[in-house]
Parts: sequence; structure tokens; C-alpha cells
Amino acid sequence: MNNPNYRYLFGPVPSRRLGRSLGVDIIPLKTCTQNCIYCQLGKDAPQTLERKEYAPIDAVLDELRTKVADGLDADFITISGSGEPTLHCGLGDLIRGIRAVTRIPVAVITNGTLLSRPDVRADCGLADVVLPSLDAGDAETFQKMNHPHPDLDFEQYVDGLVRFRSEYAGQIWLEVFFCEGINTTEQAILNLKTRIEQISPDKIQVNTSVRPVVHPEAARVGPERLEQIARVLDERAEVIADFSKHVTATGRIADLNVVLETLRRRPCSLEDLSAGLGLSKEQLIPALVKLRALSKITTEEKNKKIYYKPI
Repeated sequence: MNNPNYRYLFGPVPSRRLGRSLGVDIIPLKTCTQNCIYCQLGKDAPQTLERKEYAPIDAVLDELRTKVADGLDADFITISGSGEPTLHCGLGDLIRGIRAVTRIPVAVITNGTLLSRPDVRADCGLADVVLPSLDAGDAETFQKMNHPHPDLDFEQYVDGLVRFRSEYAGQIWLEVFFCEGINTTEQAILNLKTRIEQISPDKIQVNTSVRPVVHPEAARVGPERLEQIARVLDERAEVIADFSKHVTATGRIADLNVVLETLRRRPCSLEDLSAGLGLSKEQLIPALVKLRALSKITTEEKNKKIYYKPI
């Protein structure tokens, strides 16, 4: 059975990029090196470049041991979550600890801004797959898209990605996020193409906003246009944005603990949960009703939309 009191583990949940993924969240909410305009975790928050122990690694590994003992079934253990995971100074110790507990492959989802640091490259180099981001091919677009910490230099950021590629034998899956009118001009796309060629990732994964965002300028790019952009970037580029509507329920309701763990990360509408968990509304509604009856969650209204959150 799932333990509803996990503090650092999330899921497993379906992931478009990694299959069935157990999330490991070791950074407090919105603790990041950037304030990307497409972030779903809330509006601008203070940024930091300080690496420190934001969460106790021993406690995280204790939870993982319990999860494995309960019969963990996952394709990846994914270090990501509510903030930038490379800010944790114990990232390398965490990955080594995971490997001592299970043979499930380890993935790190990162914005990549700290890969210019040798210690960060060494830590990420312990993972099986690293999934960094690059949303701009020039400094001006970087500022518009990512609102980086003042001490982050764009050329140094890209150089860190290039250096990591030269040192790392594992898989690099580069995500490129597009917002209409910001990084979708012909020149912006060509600039990105040049940078991607320098980095030489194993995969280029093209994305856009398909869930509600807090910054209105983070406008979605349509599916046909996104496919066109992908072809310009690289013949291997794939669109990972999920524009599809979820299918009707098959009779299986959502796992209560997975829904509750999702809401502990941030309040969600029914649409948010459906998109994030890959489940239909018909599967989610009975779970939400039961969680409310158990006094586990409550609701609040924002901008004429109902959001669910834990009590």
C-alpha cells in the first residue's frame, strides 16, 4: 500500500517523457535559479544560486526504502519537483543512495543553468538520464523566457550544457519550451538550432503550454506550428506537448494517494489534475469526492474556477 505521509516522494505517476515515474522532490516550492514565464508553480519568487541541503537525504532514502519494500513499480525514479534539484548540495549522495536501494534507472529533470559548475556536472553525471532545458538561443530571449537570477550568464549557461555533453556518457534529453511571439520568430528558432547543434543532445523534446499558467504572455503554440518548429530545429526533434483530450473512464478511479500527493505540491483544478495525471475527469471526480468526505482536501474558487487543495 501507498503511505499517504510521504514527504519527498511523489507517485508513481504517468509521465509523457519517462513512462511510469516516481518523483523525488528535494527542493522547497519555487526555490529556483529562474522565474520562467511558463512555470505552473506560481508567480515570481526569490531566486537563488546557493547549493545547500534543502532536504535531509537520509530521510528521502528512508522513504524510498519503504516505497520499494511496498512493491515499487516504476520505469524511472525522477529527481525533479517543486524547485531546481541541482541546488541541493547532496544530489550526488542521493543518486548513489538510490542505486544502493533499487536498480530502477535514475533521471534528473533540471533547467541546466548550474551545469557550468563542475560539482553539478559531477552529480548529474551519476544519473542514467538527464533532462535539461534550453528555451532560448540568445541572451535577450533568455531574459524574456526565463527571468534568470541576475548572476546567471547566458553564454556560461550554454557552455555548461556543452561541457556536460562532452563529459557525460548517459542520455541527454533536451526540452525546448515555446511561447508564441517570444521565442517563435524565425531568428529565435535559428538561434536555438545553432545552440542545440553545439550541445548535441540525444533527444530534442519540443513543448508548449497545455496547462494553465500564471503569466498571460506564456501563450500556447498550436500543434501544427510546433511540428514545423521541431522540423527546423532537428530532424530528430519530437513534440511532447499533449494536445489530446483524455479518453472516457474505463471504470478505474484515480488512486487517492496519488491525487493527494499531487495536491500537496500545488492546488489544482479538475482540468489540471486530468492533464497532469493522464486520467479522465470521470476517473478523478469519485476520488475527489471521497477525499473531501475523508476531510483530506478542500476547495477554493479563483477566477471563477474551483481548485482543490489539502487540508
